[in-house]
Amino acid sequence: MEFPVSLLIDQAAAILGVSRRTVYYRIREGLLRTVRTRCGSQRVVLESLEEQVRASARRRRRTPAR
Repeated sequence: MEFPVSLLIDQAAAILGVSRRTVYYRIREGLLRTVRTRCGSQRVVLESLEEQVRASARRRRRTPAR
């Protein structure tokens, strides 16, 4: 069984430039996928994190500069 590459919640927050709480909100909303380790900790799947980074970049490009 192959496991997806994943990051700690803190690492995901740093990459996205948001707080840990925001990462948990995005997990609950289904915007970020997670896996549980054998120890029970929750980790963010890298692929879903990359999708969020791309979506954020698209939103910034569409927003006109002030």
